[in-house]
Amino acid sequence: MLEDSATAASLPTQWPAAYPKGYSVVDVETTGLARHDRIISAAVYRVDARGEVEDHWYTLVNPERDPGPVWIHGLTSEALEGAPLFEDIADEFTDRLADRVLVAHNAVFDWQMIAREYARAKREAPVRQRLCTIALSKELDLPLRNHKLTTLAAHFGVVQRRAHHALDDARVLAEAFRPSLRAAAAGGVRLPLLECRPLTEFSDRPAARIGRQTGGDYGGQRPGSWRASRKRPACPYPNPGRYEEGEPLKQGMRVAFSGDTSVDRELLEDRAAEAGLHVATSLSRLTSLLVTNDPDSGTSKVVKARQYGTPVIDEAAFGQLLADVEPATAP
Repeated sequence: MLEDSATAASLPTQWPAAYPKGYSVVDVETTGLARHDRIISAAVYRVDARGEVEDHWYTLVNPERDPGPVWIHGLTSEALEGAPLFEDIADEFTDRLADRVLVAHNAVFDWQMIAREYARAKREAPVRQRLCTIALSKELDLPLRNHKLTTLAAHFGVVQRRAHHALDDARVLAEAFRPSLRAAAAGGVRLPLLECRPLTEFSDRPAARIGRQTGGDYGGQRPGSWRASRKRPACPYPNPGRYEEGEPLKQGMRVAFSGDTSVDRELLEDRAAEAGLHVATSLSRLTSLLVTNDPDSGTSKVVKARQYGTPVIDEAAFGQLLADVEPATAP
């Protein structure tokens, strides 16, 4: 791996004592992005406290359903037919994850997919903290034109051979994580670690067959959701206006969501409301921000966001912003 010589030269003589003692760099390929989708392949690179690779592991997983977007991950039904079920590889996966911080690119997605698979197997994922390399690159203020894995890899001179192949994506991420971790240690940067709470609300029952309404959301119950939609108390804070890139969210901002989310939509909305944001069910000129993982979709919310010039960010970025919402201005 090529490494930034300036970063290597500026390594601290004393490694930050608060940093974790080990990491599991993970990538999973899945049948899709929704809550009911399944893992079809997984790779783990175990690295030590300073980012040195210890070993790696890869497996296919039989999802017991169609493989989804084959044109992206390249795994056909035939290729997965003889693969082990998740419950068959859960023990090995547990050994690879236990007592380490899970590291992934857009880590909330990988974490949620892994946690759901463990829940289906009636087990608990052995992960207590995660670290998103997107969030870390932002903490380091890396000069990246976007936050794609290929862009992060190119910044550190890491060559990607097979994009959307779990083993190669995990390798690339492990190689890019090492200089990122060292740069953080050298600069005394606090790692953006997030808690991974045990998944207890998951239910694997099929979603109710409810048709789409205008706006791309479901009435009564959302696809894959375990509970019905409900009214929340009114937000007690005035709307401070639109979100501005690079600035924190502020209590009272109106936030709308569109499309599938890796975190259950109700839970994501609960977190937004608990942070003091106004969760909007529709999009208007007063909406401060639209959160969507598919900004090129044709849902009415996305279309209106383009018309009104409403800022749009993805779920991963929104999750990071939720960690530090600015208090409302006193009247």
